[in-house]
This record gives sequence, C-alpha cells and structure tokens, in this order.
Amino acid sequence: MSILPEHIRLAFADREGPAIFATVDPAGAPNAAYVGAMSLCGEDAVAIADNYFHKTRANLIAGSRASLLFLTKERKSYQLKGRVEYLTSGPIFEGMKSWNPPRHPGVATALLRVEEIYSGAQRLV
Repeated sequence: MSILPEHIRLAFADREGPAIFATVDPAGAPNAAYVGAMSLCGEDAVAIADNYFHKTRANLIAGSRASLLFLTKERKSYQLKGRVEYLTSGPIFEGMKSWNPPRHPGVATALLRVEEIYSGAQRLV
C-alpha cells in the first residue's frame, strides 16, 4: 500500500482505548496484546512502542506479519494488517520517544507497514 486513506487516518485519530496487536509464532500459534502507545508514521505505517512485549517481540523478530485492531469513539472497528519492521535504532525509533509515555521503557518500535484494511468483515483496501 502506498498511502493510508484519509478516512482511516481520521478513524485512527478518533480511536478510543487500547488497540489489540496480534502476531503468530513460527509454529502458527497466535498471540494478542493490548497496545496503547502508537502513532501514524509516514503515509503507509503505524508505529507501535514495544514497552512490554515478550511473545510479541519474539514473533516479530521471527518475521511474523501482524494485525492491529482498534475501535473509534463511535464504536466502529478497523483492522490494519501487514508486515512489520522491528526497530531498535534510527529516526523512527528515536521519534517514538516523543509520543511514548516516559513511564514506559520504549525498548523498540514495531513499524506496521499496512497492506490491508478491514472494517468488520468488509475489506476496505
């Protein structure tokens, strides 16, 4: 995907509560974790702070694709799917430190490169 559509950017800005970040391990076992510290990054990605990942971190390092599920204040759900880059240095990692709450460790940034977008069962992109 080259650009997140504007209505998805607006929905992301209107999200409420934590999102659910899902990965799978090399054997195919799923793992889901709540995430709260995240930000749109560029035109096609969402940056997610790794504050307390364990299984999620192992899955990402092993090459897992991922899904991020969030709700808007109007209770509409969106799911973003794609490949993930796990960053422990560089400008995106350093930028995470500006929006990740200082009480959390921020050990890395999971950069979800969005390839598919769903709202409920409807594929939007």
